[in-house]
Amino acid sequence: MTGATARSTLTALRLPLGIWVLTRALLLLCVFRVVVIPGPDVTSDISVIYQGWYEVLKTGTYPLNDVTWQYPPAAALAVLSPGLLPFLDYPSAFFLLAFAADAVVCGLLMYAGRRPGRSPRGAWLWIAGVPLLGPTAYARYDLMVTAVAVAALLAGLRRPGVLGALAAFGAMLKVWPALLLAGTPRGRATLRSWSAAAGVGVALLLVFSAWMPGAYAFLTFQRDRGTEVESLGSLVFHVARHFGWDGQVLLNYGSVEFLGPYVPQVSTAAMALTVAVFGWLLVWRIRARGFTSTTPADAAFTAVLLFTVTSRVISPQYMIWLVGLAAVCLAYRSSGMRRPAHLVLAATAVTQFEFPVWFSHVVDSDPLGVALLLLRNGLLVWASVAACRVLWRQTVTEPRLGAATVPAPARAGQPARDKTLLGS
Repeated sequence: MTGATARSTLTALRLPLGIWVLTRALLLLCVFRVVVIPGPDVTSDISVIYQGWYEVLKTGTYPLNDVTWQYPPAAALAVLSPGLLPFLDYPSAFFLLAFAADAVVCGLLMYAGRRPGRSPRGAWLWIAGVPLLGPTAYARYDLMVTAVAVAALLAGLRRPGVLGALAAFGAMLKVWPALLLAGTPRGRATLRSWSAAAGVGVALLLVFSAWMPGAYAFLTFQRDRGTEVESLGSLVFHVARHFGWDGQVLLNYGSVEFLGPYVPQVSTAAMALTVAVFGWLLVWRIRARGFTSTTPADAAFTAVLLFTVTSRVISPQYMIWLVGLAAVCLAYRSSGMRRPAHLVLAATAVTQFEFPVWFSHVVDSDPLGVALLLLRNGLLVWASVAACRVLWRQTVTEPRLGAATVPAPARAGQPARDKTLLGS
């Protein structure tokens, strides 16, 4: 790199880096309680729940008797990670590690955006999206998981084995990174990535099983969860409360959930909807023909969107997953996911008002709370439908249209004719 090129690069990076530093400084001020955001204290999960798990994990066992432990076995690594900074108290160390993970994601996206065929839009989406969620972004370990997912997708185009290994590790942290494998191109790339994921996944399961007892306790605790007040299905009960539904809103299995008549049926319907959208993904996978450099990121983004929208729980920190994957999509100039990505960005901005700012209104199901949920979840549904349409069009419809218009070989003595969808 010449001196002039280096100076040009530094000049181009000055603005995004400056905005990143300013917005992240504000987030740190929020989680350290120098700047107070209205609503419940989002950092209490770290200082109470995470730190409690940390003390249990240090004794050599998973939290077997704590129903709030609903995470795969590698989540223990994230919870134990503040021990790497023993000179700080637990919450302070955790916030700084989340800040470091944020920096890693931003650096990866900025580097990727300067390569041929790439775009800085991905980095800009990340720079804007994290502060739009507010301090919740630094007060959960989801940002660390997202860093693994972003690294996997950016490396996967040239190194499918790395994609598979990182996807498996991410799945051991919080399950959803397994969906990163949804859009791997057929053939060698899929074989290498999926086999690497299977090998690393099995190895990690064996290691964590041998490391501490209770590695699979989370499965029971997850199974027994109900309908959380921020989920898509919860809108049924938010509205029903205004027409005499006599259920309750209580802290249950670590989240604020609806309990009462018809809640199990709505939870079952949500799980059935999840099965249905994964059926759509399977059909897409079978019929897709036009895999491009953007397909792995586009498919991963679409799959996680569908998983999130149909879940019984849409916690605020889930938006970090979507912002990270949307940013990877926009790092490619040819990606068609611009509209779904922008819809996710808008939903992220609404989420900070839904939690923590006006969370009491959500819990009370008053008009403001219901309106916020309708807007946030409506944006996510819109983004999901838009992403599915883009993915299907680019990988199924357009490749088949292209194949249908390839000139057919002419028979002897006859001119060639174009094949079209109509067969004329």
